[in-house]
Amino acid sequence: MILMYMLCMIPLLICIIIMLISSLISKKSFMDRDKSSPFECGFEPKFNARIPFSLHFFLITVIFLIFDVEIALIFPLIMLMNMNNFLIWTITSISFMLILLIGIYHEWNQNMLNWTN
Repeated sequence: MILMYMLCMIPLLICIIIMLISSLISKKSFMDRDKSSPFECGFEPKFNARIPFSLHFFLITVIFLIFDVEIALIFPLIMLMNMNNFLIWTITSISFMLILLIGIYHEWNQNMLNWTN
């Protein structure tokens, strides 16, 4: 029974020691110039974090994520072209592309793609 407790305590102690050593090593005593500069979205890191931000940065991020997921979903369609029924594959890929094109048209119609606003 004591051997079982020892076998559980040794890895726990090793993890605690490694975490303490890493926290001591990772402490920085100087302030980095990049850490005190504004973020890409224009926030000042030293001031109030609850100020309103530009909705434009948020919308650009959402558009990027949508097209990033789109690419991740198109690649398997290309690989499955020879394995599936060609008619079902064509209908699936055309409907997928139409949904994306309708989304791009909607974003363009709402002036979300203008960088000058």
